[in-house]
Amino acid sequence: MIKRTHNCGELRLADVGKDVAVAGWVRSYRDHGNLIFVDLRDRYGIVQLVFDPEISAVGHELAEKVRCEWVLSASGLVRPRGEGLENPKLATGQIEIAVSEAEILNVSKTPPFEIDAAQKVNEEIRLCNRYIDLRRPIMQARLGLRHRATKVVRDFFDENGFWEIETPMLSKSTPEGARDYLVPSRLQAGSFYALPQSPQLFKQMLMISGLDKYFQIVRCFRDEDPRADRQAEFTQIDVEMSFVDSDAVMDVNERMVARVWKEILDVDVALPVPRISYAQAIAEYGTDCPDIRFDMKLKDISDIAEASSFVVFTSTLERGGIVKGLCAPGGAKFSRSDIEKTLTAFVADYGAKGLAWAKVVKSDTGEAALASGVAKFFDAAQQGKIIERFGAADGDVIVFIADKAEIVNKSLAPLRVKLGKDLKLYDENRFEFIWVVEFPLFEWNEDQRRYDSLHHPFTSPTQADMEKLETEPANVKSQAYDLVVNGSEIGGGSIRIHNIDTQRKVFELLNISKAQAEERFGFFLKALQYGAPPHGGIAFGLDRMIMLLAGTDNIRDVIAFPKTQRGQCLLTDAPSPVDKSQLDELNLRTKRPPATKEEKE
Repeated sequence: MIKRTHNCGELRLADVGKDVAVAGWVRSYRDHGNLIFVDLRDRYGIVQLVFDPEISAVGHELAEKVRCEWVLSASGLVRPRGEGLENPKLATGQIEIAVSEAEILNVSKTPPFEIDAAQKVNEEIRLCNRYIDLRRPIMQARLGLRHRATKVVRDFFDENGFWEIETPMLSKSTPEGARDYLVPSRLQAGSFYALPQSPQLFKQMLMISGLDKYFQIVRCFRDEDPRADRQAEFTQIDVEMSFVDSDAVMDVNERMVARVWKEILDVDVALPVPRISYAQAIAEYGTDCPDIRFDMKLKDISDIAEASSFVVFTSTLERGGIVKGLCAPGGAKFSRSDIEKTLTAFVADYGAKGLAWAKVVKSDTGEAALASGVAKFFDAAQQGKIIERFGAADGDVIVFIADKAEIVNKSLAPLRVKLGKDLKLYDENRFEFIWVVEFPLFEWNEDQRRYDSLHHPFTSPTQADMEKLETEPANVKSQAYDLVVNGSEIGGGSIRIHNIDTQRKVFELLNISKAQAEERFGFFLKALQYGAPPHGGIAFGLDRMIMLLAGTDNIRDVIAFPKTQRGQCLLTDAPSPVDKSQLDELNLRTKRPPATKEEKE
């Protein structure tokens, strides 16, 4: 093999006259009869090779054979391209290599899709042939971005006194939250390890061990349905600190995020990042992941609606529901069909039974008034109060949903995001960060008639609410905090419970008996009895952060070998059955899956 001296992306006019050697994959070839041009590609870029029979007859003969994606090495003289023949789209577009020697290192079958047109190819085909898909410059750029961002994170924490410490991949199943991935033990028949959903208990025990500041770039596993921004197997930036309060944890971690955004995108994140309470986020945005790049806040008009003559509103209020809405600036341009079909169908997917609306127009007196839709059910004074509450103006449209508070917020939050994008109310390339704080410690599970942890059962109540654990658990606030950017949560954490009595009380409120707590968490409860310091931390979804930095909305675009939304690896065909001998060795038997419709027929 010809020994490589340069990569395909680094040669410039300053290199003219040098003898160089490059290697890579054939991106394209053009036979002009006497001259053959080959674009050679590697991770670093593309360079043009010229095969001239007057320079090397053997090389020219070899070039006649090459095809796309063959692996080739070549050496020759760097020379400038002829005047008017430069390619401004390439960093190497002002030069070419006049090949004196070449070697075919390997051949390739015709790829299942053209690499330069892969964005038009079905994702399943690309995932089945991921090694081809990863040859695309955009995919390699995303993985390079991921590498650089991860290095920034490691450098930042190292500079701030954190140690990177690995925690086990094979551990005990502590079923809280998502389902565990289980791994059978060969040596302890009938027993199982669990792959970690998070290093939560281990990092807390590291604080009990006196290690003070820990971080880890760690793989985690949750057996839940993947989404566009979630994978069953994912990477987490995990952080824990001793002798800190919420402010200290948020301060160091927002500085880490600001460093990443600055070094990767040259974007300055204004510090300190603003904060909003959970209650305010739900009231004004309908979600605890608010996109604050645009205003258009939700407004509750229940007090106005109860005096209206609109039975849909008044009957909902009588049943304990609410009436809430948003004002879309310039939305009066929407037709009745746009509102009553498109937008109503949109919120129906989130459980809303309907969408009421009214356009804002100038009245004969020059004052703003409601027209069309539900305007007739409100008198002039009520209309004035609604317009004032929303800060509405001529040409706007106000939409309302009446239902249980949960359904109203769940429906209006995505509608707000949709309208903000459709009406171009913000710059999509801008980043706006916000901390959401003061979360409730618990949420009521109506189906199971019990409390669930809003975050996890190791989150500490606020000191002010500690006494309410006994009398008003539903009103206890936690020392939890989430970092949100552009409506996407990238990190969440809390101050932890470090007192064993408080931990036992929280388990009790979560309907975890003493016996269950001992079985699931006994090793951790034992550790809490040996001088646990006040401590707290946070975890960031690295994949989601990279997705935002790369400007894509598909998390699979920034993972080298991702799973599908059904948790499958199309490249390796995992998960797949295993040999009976392997099952026997693990003392396992499998049930035959239910017959498919085709098998039944």
